[in-house]
Amino acid sequence: MSDLLPFDAVLRRRRHAAAVPGFGRVSFLHDLMADELRERVTMVARPFVDVLDLGGPRAIWPAATRVALTANEPGVTVADEDHLPFADASFDLVVSAGALTTVNDLPAALVGISRVLRPDGLFVAAFIGGMSLVELRACLLEAEAAITGGAGSHTAPMVEASAAAGLLARAGFAMPVADVERITLRYPSLFGLFEDLTAMGARSVLRQRRPMRRDVLMAAAERFTALADDDGKTGVTIEILHVAGWAPGPGQPSPRAPGSATTSLAAALKSRV
Repeated sequence: MSDLLPFDAVLRRRRHAAAVPGFGRVSFLHDLMADELRERVTMVARPFVDVLDLGGPRAIWPAATRVALTANEPGVTVADEDHLPFADASFDLVVSAGALTTVNDLPAALVGISRVLRPDGLFVAAFIGGMSLVELRACLLEAEAAITGGAGSHTAPMVEASAAAGLLARAGFAMPVADVERITLRYPSLFGLFEDLTAMGARSVLRQRRPMRRDVLMAAAERFTALADDDGKTGVTIEILHVAGWAPGPGQPSPRAPGSATTSLAAALKSRV
């Protein structure tokens, strides 16, 4: 694997496997994404017979073909999201909740999803976007810069909302759209946030990473606490990107140029009823 790839695939699988047993305690973000995906698919008045449930620690679609990083349940196909082991035009629908957040080659993953969809098949996904954890990032960067005079990467790069629809367009999807949902989680300490991220399997899996010095970590924790509201809890931003696109099909609009998608997700789904 090239050193240019941002994520450590082995570490990513280990953290996925480790998170699964206790995932129920911290499944709220995944459940939120899954519920929204299911609701949006119900807007399309057509049957989806062959469904691919792509990634994530928990199945979100009954009777779907399931792909995960590790074999944590019977019948799971173990594969990376950017290397799908399925024939062309195998599915009517591909759904994915959270799994594309740390895929190494997101453009390749999207091309692969388009490939396995049948003409006029639907892809809907939700994953964590680029404005997430801005408070955590700021605390870590400021603490490290103050103590060491420099700062390294301790959190993963994430897709910006403005780029999401364009990525789908470049992968060949018709009517690519992206919506943004922002929520705020509240924690009494930085370490409580770290505990949840660990249980979610969401701690950094960067290939090029360096250990966090204890003095930097403690200084970051102090900065995090200083941001707290009157109730003693600090708000942490989570941005969820919801995307959708259609595999090209007969009588269908052509893919838009990257960056030109302006149709709402709801309108794009209803237009194919």
